[in-house]
Amino acid sequence: MSKVYQATHVGKVRKNNEDAIIFIEPETFVVADGMGGQAAGEVASQMLIDITKNFLSAVPAPFHEDILKKAILKSNAAILREAENNPAYHGMGTTATILHIYNNRAYFAHVGDSRLYRLRNKIFEQMTQDHSYVEELVRRGEITEAEARVHPMKNILTQAVGAVEEISVDTASFPVENGDIFLLCTDGLTNMVDDENISEILLTSLNPAEDLIQAALDNGGIDNVSVMVVGVENL
Repeated sequence: MSKVYQATHVGKVRKNNEDAIIFIEPETFVVADGMGGQAAGEVASQMLIDITKNFLSAVPAPFHEDILKKAILKSNAAILREAENNPAYHGMGTTATILHIYNNRAYFAHVGDSRLYRLRNKIFEQMTQDHSYVEELVRRGEITEAEARVHPMKNILTQAVGAVEEISVDTASFPVENGDIFLLCTDGLTNMVDDENISEILLTSLNPAEDLIQAALDNGGIDNVSVMVVGVENL
């Protein structure tokens, strides 16, 4: 069983909230950050949420990583079709980070720069890898993590759901322990709040989702921000 906190906020600058989040029984958590002109980002992220929910409802648990990957690939195809049929949606896409916990194991599938973190024994670890231009520069050793946080091209994605026909979905699974805390979030959080402060809020807050969003707003809130915090207990 997990204790779940979730919240989303439009931020201080943008007019629309293009993020979408959902908790799907059993123990499945989805975060999506849409992009595209006008309201297209909202359409793409909501399509990802709806298609994932419908797909998983027809599949028996546990949802292994290959099942979560299929949900993202189905969403990718549907978003592409919608964009082809409606010129106003041309170029829309979304990130996708899906976590499923079953018994003592976690499974995830991921595209884009939304993130999944795990806090275990006070060690805060990013479990996903950003599909972004600056992350590639970091991996190649051309810039540091600190430089990546302020790089002018930090929001340029190398992969997004609905952007192209062929996408590569990152997947993995790993054991879960009592006391683990998982955080799924959009970059509206991670661009505004550093890992040390995020970890401190997760360890001390009575409502970590609301407090994480408030921290992002206090630091500028220049983007939509969405978080899902999952505390694992009673495995």
